[in-house]
Order: sequence, then C-alpha cells, then structure tokens
Amino acid sequence: MKIDVESMPLALPDGVDYNEYLIATYLVSYPKAIPVPQLAPALAIEQSTGTWVPVPGETPEVRRQHVAKIIGIYEAPDYEWMVPFEVEQRHYIIQIAFPQVNFGSQIPMLLTTIVGNISMGGKIKLLDARFPEKYVAGFKGCKFGIPGVRKLLGVKDRPLLNNMIKPCTGYTPEVGVGLFRAAALGGCDIIKDDELIANASFNEIQARVKLYMQAEKEVFEETGEHTLYTVNVTDEIPQVFENAKRAVELGCNGIMVNYLATGFPVLRALADDPDINVPILAHMDVAGALYASEWHGMSSHLVLGKLPRLAGADIVVFPAPYGKAPVLSEKFLRVAQNLTFPLYHLRPAFPMPSGGITPKMVPSVMKDLGADIVIGSGGGIHAHPQGPTAGAKAFRQAIDATMQGRSLDEAAKEYPELKMALETWVDPFKGMAM
Repeated sequence: MKIDVESMPLALPDGVDYNEYLIATYLVSYPKAIPVPQLAPALAIEQSTGTWVPVPGETPEVRRQHVAKIIGIYEAPDYEWMVPFEVEQRHYIIQIAFPQVNFGSQIPMLLTTIVGNISMGGKIKLLDARFPEKYVAGFKGCKFGIPGVRKLLGVKDRPLLNNMIKPCTGYTPEVGVGLFRAAALGGCDIIKDDELIANASFNEIQARVKLYMQAEKEVFEETGEHTLYTVNVTDEIPQVFENAKRAVELGCNGIMVNYLATGFPVLRALADDPDINVPILAHMDVAGALYASEWHGMSSHLVLGKLPRLAGADIVVFPAPYGKAPVLSEKFLRVAQNLTFPLYHLRPAFPMPSGGITPKMVPSVMKDLGADIVIGSGGGIHAHPQGPTAGAKAFRQAIDATMQGRSLDEAAKEYPELKMALETWVDPFKGMAM
C-alpha cells in the first residue's frame, strides 16, 4: 500500500516550497503524559483543512493543496533515550508550514490561520512567522518610512524627537495648542496626540487641527524647523477614515491610529488610501494583551514590528527598556530590527522607543538603535521644571551631544536646560517593580 505523503500534515523542512508556504514557529509546553510529537499534526490539520474528527470533504485532493504541514518538532532539552522521572513538563519548538493560498495577502485571515483556535489550546505561543515573498508582494507597506519622513522634515541624519502632549486627555483645543506651540518651539520634530484622546466631545479633531497647524506655521517662521502633527484619528468604522480625511483636508501633516484597537485592516486601509498622503504613526495600545505572556499569544516583534510595518505604518511606537516599560532589552532590539531590516520591497519604518524616556537615556537608546529612530517623550518634556520648551531643548541638546560624541555631563555645562533635566530625573524608575 502506497502512502500519499503529499496529502499528509507532515513534511521535511527541505520538502516544502518556501515561496508558497508561510513558516510559523511555536513554543509549546505540555505535561509529559501528553505525546506532543504524535499530536502535533492535529495542530496543522486544525488550522488548515480539518477538525477533531475526519470529515468527508477533507479529501486527499483537498489536503494536497491546503493542509498545513509539520516540518519540525524540537524538544528542549533534547532528550534522546529517556525522559527523567522528575520532569513534569516537556517543552517543544514546533514549525508548521501553511499554504499561502489558504489566507491570501491579508492580515485577518493570516492571524486566523497561524494563531486562531490553537491559541486556546494551552501553552502555545507563536514565536515567529517567515513570510514568503509572494505573500508580502500583496502589500504596499508604508508610503514614507524613514527616508520619506526625513525628507518631509529636512532632517538628514540625527534622531527625530517626538512629544506626546500631556496631560493625556481632559483639556480643550485652546489649552492643547499652547502645549503644542511650546514643545515645537523647543525643537520637537513630531508632536502627537496621546493615545487616550481622539475625537473627544471636549476636544474635537477639527478644532485641534486648525489651531495646531496654525501654530506649526508660526513656529516654522520663527525657527525654520517644521513639525509633524500626528492627530489621533482612532474611531469606529467608517468614522476613523472620515476623521483622517478631514484632518488632511484641514492641512494636518500626519495622523496616528491605535492600530491594535482598530485592527490591522484599518491601518492598512489608511496607508493605502491615496487621499491620506501623510505619514502614519501607529500606537501600541492593547499590545501587551497579545505578547506579554511567555506561554501564550505572539512574540512582541510580530505585534509591534513586522505586522504594523506590513500594514503600512511609517512610525511605530513601542516600549523601551530604559524607562517605565517592562521589556527585555533583547526583545526591544528585535522589534526595532523587524521595523528596519530588509523585508522584500517594504520600506523601513521608524522605530519610536517610548515610555518614561528622559534626556539622560538618549545615549543608551542611540547606542542600541543608532540614529534612524524617533525618540518619544511625554512627561520628560512637559514636566521639565522650566516648561515644555526647555524640556524639548534638553532632548535636542542630548541628541546633539551624543551625535558629537560628547558626554551629557560635559554638554550640560553649556546648556542649562539639559543640566536641569539631568538633575531632575537622576534615576526616575529606580526601584520600580517591573
């Protein structure tokens, strides 16, 4: 009897066409009584052609074209001749090849396929996904990315400085424009709304855009430096698109969206719309619910890096390990790499490390990520004892000193704003439980 290997949910890693299959890598942990290597093909079937029992429509012909295939099961540690008696849990890395034809060039069905029902199957975490070029070819990616945003601002090589207006919410457009103007005068290249304010009844987008963009024009006339204002357009559908188009019509030169709260298709539609011809800043709300568990969900570099880049974000906010955010340094670096390293035809997106950043942390973040970054700070600018203009100046002074190879302590002798910042935030998060 001949076995039809082409219809089986198993293959050698060398036996699949990497132009036709997406390779998903999982961390799986189960009690040792559960025979994971024998059950693994059921995961592939569950996420492709079948279910928990055989069904008539799942023919060999269907499986040959559409079944996912286990191409690797690796246990850690790699037991060969026996499992020690005291071992209670066994841990595996499992790789599954998914036919790209099953989900097409879109993100909702991608996530349904590679995360889907098995995300509720115990300790299973998606560690990575290798996209075939055929899949990525269906995406435009971002319109601007690192080179485009630099060109808009006329800033060639230094890190860009972003400010989140604080307080987060509860203020009027008239209060907000004063904060905007002060931060812009201090040298902020980008000013964004906080994620917690969008088209609020007490501070509508239309009123904000008109006032802020007039202030941007006035500051440019005074300083010769432009400021991108990324207005938060997050909303229900179709209002999110109406918010964005209205903001652009009113002269806004950037938008932002809480992309995980609205969904990847909204981010992609905003990026693909020719009428929304401004950079898009993607904010990370809800991300922790998807990546923070060591045994469930997805790895952070997918949630915060590869997927928003694929969907068209020009700038992506993500937590930095220097401030208030609980994140491992190696995970932080991996996110940035997924935003900037070569990925077929996609432009590199700006990494924007954020979360309790102060001027003192500038040398560290530049050492780790280089100069092609946006440094994000809210309280580190608005809470400066001399006000937000001084707060922004302190950051620019820290950036310039680091670019010149000077220590911040040395530069602080020349710049009173930086000196005050270093004295104010000596080690603001020391002892904080993470």
